[in-house]
Amino acid sequence: MDLKYINYKREGGIAWAQFNRPKKLNALNPDVFRDLEAVVARCEEDDAVRVLILTGNEKAFAAGADIGAMAAGDIGVAYDQTDQTMRVQERLADLPKPTIAAVSGYALGGGCEVALCCDFRIAADNAVLGLPEITLGIIPGGGGTQRLPRLVGLSIAAELIFLGETIKADKAERIGLVNRIVPSDSLEAEATALAEKLIERPAVALRAAKTAIRKGMSTSLKEGLQIEQGVFCMLFGTEDKKEGMAAFLEKRKPKFKGK
Repeated sequence: MDLKYINYKREGGIAWAQFNRPKKLNALNPDVFRDLEAVVARCEEDDAVRVLILTGNEKAFAAGADIGAMAAGDIGVAYDQTDQTMRVQERLADLPKPTIAAVSGYALGGGCEVALCCDFRIAADNAVLGLPEITLGIIPGGGGTQRLPRLVGLSIAAELIFLGETIKADKAERIGLVNRIVPSDSLEAEATALAEKLIERPAVALRAAKTAIRKGMSTSLKEGLQIEQGVFCMLFGTEDKKEGMAAFLEKRKPKFKGK
C-alpha cells in the first residue's frame, strides 16, 4: 500500500493502523481517509488479519478534521468531503472483523467519529473526547449525530453535541463512550490483549455476531430478531460449531479453524 499518513503493520493476526500526522495532531483530511480506506480494504482481503487496531500517538488519536483545509470550503466541498468520510467510515464499521480504537490524547470531532465506528474503544487515562463542531458554526458531519446517540443515549449525546464540550476519559467511561480506561503506558498492551482474546474466538461466529448487531441496530426489533435467527442457524453448518460443542462435551479447549 502507498500510505502517506497512516503507518500500517500486521503482527500475527493483529493489524495495526496508526494515524501519523503528528505536527497536526493527526487531524483528518481527504488524504488520511484515502489511506484509511486502503487499510480497511487490505484487512477485508487478508485472511491472516483477524483484528484491526486503530491508534494515534500519545498526544492525539485524531484531533478532528483539518480546520485550516475546511475553512475556505463551500457547500460543494463539504458534500465531496462528507461523501468520502461517510463511505470510508461505513466501510470501517462494516469490516467483518473486530475493530478496536486505542485512544490516547485527543479524539475530537472526526477523530471521535472514527472511534465510534469501531467495535471497542480503549482509552488511555489522558484521553479527551468530544464533538466540538457546534463551536465552529457547524455540526458533526461524519456520523456523530447518528452513532453517538445509539451508543450513549439521546440526552447525553445531545448534551455533548449541542454544547460542543470535551470530556475526559473517566466521564467517557461512565457514559459508555469507551469500554475501559488504562494507564497511558499500558494502552498498546491492553489493546493487544483484547485482540488476542478475540483471535481465540471462532472467526465465522465473530463475523456473524457483528453482522447481527450492526444490521439489527438499524432495523426494528422484529427484523433484528429475524437477522439474528438467520445467522444463528447458518452457524450450525460450520466446522467451528461442531468443534466448539464437541470440545465442551469432551471438557477440552476448542481448536477453531474459522470454517
